[in-house]
Amino acid sequence: MAFTDFKSIRQVQEAFNIKYTEANYLQYEDVEPSKAFLEEFEFSQRHINVFSSEASRCENVIYPILRDVYKNYVEWFSLWSHESISYDAELNGTPDYLVSTKSDLGKTVPGIPILVVVEAKRNDFVIGWGQCLAELVAVQKISNDNLKRVYGIVTDGTLWQFGKLVEDLFTLSETALTINELKKVFGAIGYLMRDSLPEV
Repeated sequence: MAFTDFKSIRQVQEAFNIKYTEANYLQYEDVEPSKAFLEEFEFSQRHINVFSSEASRCENVIYPILRDVYKNYVEWFSLWSHESISYDAELNGTPDYLVSTKSDLGKTVPGIPILVVVEAKRNDFVIGWGQCLAELVAVQKISNDNLKRVYGIVTDGTLWQFGKLVEDLFTLSETALTINELKKVFGAIGYLMRDSLPEV
């Protein structure tokens, strides 16, 4: 099975014995959108129909936001677009975006993923979270450390939802954000990255 074969959180729960809960754990790092990002984002919204298709949402909204937040953590992490990952025949596929630790082999090889981002196809968050949770299970198994928190985001560019997997417990954040809360979206993504920084 590929990640996209999982159509709901429940399906992943039953396949991998994952518990489910909801909590208000989301915090906000002090990460501001850069001036360059804001100028480009305003230009795109004014002149381009950024929500006209899945590809347009990814190219004009989701990836630019991830990239701008990532710049604050480039020393520790790598950002990947449509990079395939595989644990076994059941858990494999291509997340829309992922953030990994830096590999000793350089920027051509992913380290251990710490954050996966799924674009909600046709604005379907049920299917989006099924795919995202399957990716989180794969990431957890690849890292061979189920005590480590791994984070997921499902978004259609307008609505941003957040989840995390620790051991066999998946927690969906009770707080969802909209693109109108841009600073909070930046802060929330920044928090996920900061919380994943390697211990020194």
